[in-house]
Amino acid sequence: MKIAIEAQRIFRTNKHGMDFVALETIRELQKIDKVNEYFIFVSPGADHCLSESEKLHIIELKCPTYPLWEQIALPYAISKLEPDILHCTSNTAPLICATPLILTLHDIIFLEQRQSASKSWYQEMGWYYRRIVVPRILSKCKRIITVSNFECNRIRTTLQLPVEQIAAVYNGYSSCFSPDKKDLSITKKYIQSEDYLFFLGNTDPKKNTSRVLKSYSIYLQQSTKKRPLLIADLKEEIIDGILEKEEIESIKPYLSFPGYIPNQHLPALYNGAFAFLYPSLRESFGIPMLEAMACGTPIIAGNTSAMPEIAGEGALLVNPFNTEEIAEKLLLLEQNETLYKKQVDYGLERVKLFSWRSAAKALLNIYEKVSSETA
Repeated sequence: MKIAIEAQRIFRTNKHGMDFVALETIRELQKIDKVNEYFIFVSPGADHCLSESEKLHIIELKCPTYPLWEQIALPYAISKLEPDILHCTSNTAPLICATPLILTLHDIIFLEQRQSASKSWYQEMGWYYRRIVVPRILSKCKRIITVSNFECNRIRTTLQLPVEQIAAVYNGYSSCFSPDKKDLSITKKYIQSEDYLFFLGNTDPKKNTSRVLKSYSIYLQQSTKKRPLLIADLKEEIIDGILEKEEIESIKPYLSFPGYIPNQHLPALYNGAFAFLYPSLRESFGIPMLEAMACGTPIIAGNTSAMPEIAGEGALLVNPFNTEEIAEKLLLLEQNETLYKKQVDYGLERVKLFSWRSAAKALLNIYEKVSSETA
């Protein structure tokens, strides 16, 4: 088979969740599949994180915007290549393309009631683009892949898809996340304390940043340790706005907010953290939970959407709308050494259920089934 994979953003420096999913599964396909030929379509970028091999070729397409790249440059290149399958990995795909299409639809949050309008310009445009494109390409998809059983059922019910058209393929986590990656030289770049809490936030409302900071203020009032909080991927002006709105400006001296943190530094930061806060409102999977658990760091996660499915019943799950409960669980971890060790051990065992190799094998199986159906 000639398999084309859209991985438009994997060469960009500041990668996020979907970019890593595409990158890691492609790397594993490159290792395990010595029969089929792969053509990876990317946009030019500074981080050349994937190398060509005998069966894997990288094709760079230049275009000024993502919609033009996907709707014009990609289908034109595909028409010249004439692959057997096109796999689009990031929720959307060309509206016009004759090649059998497989789509990874990570979630349908863009079709649900919005938690808040406080998105960045980039997120806002992406939200509208998905609402326009996704309903129009579903009938063209030979398979739709999503990342959890929760999201699979959600998509199938909401969009009224036949059972056989959609499948769940769990994400994995990189082997660089392990309990032996503590590195103070890295940690000190982002926070001066060697004993801290860690939160991956951004401007997306589902990350629940306002309530996390409110919960942290409650924690500070009751804790004897008063561990500082490291916040990744949020600018100071955004944090200042939240603190002012919640009337908790007094907690700012306890916060560190270095902005975007490169993925290669995250293992050290997870290892150095006392606990990882992930009480999101809505997740289709939640890779950071696996990364933290793989580093031996207890997690406090939301009890909604796919998080209980991925984190498991033994994790510390909270109502993400209840700031008191989030603070209570954090204090409980701090005060109960037996519980803390139990959460460390649980996490290290839980992550054994997930791997990028398993994800790649599942993808390859889907490619082969679609190919046989369309032959």
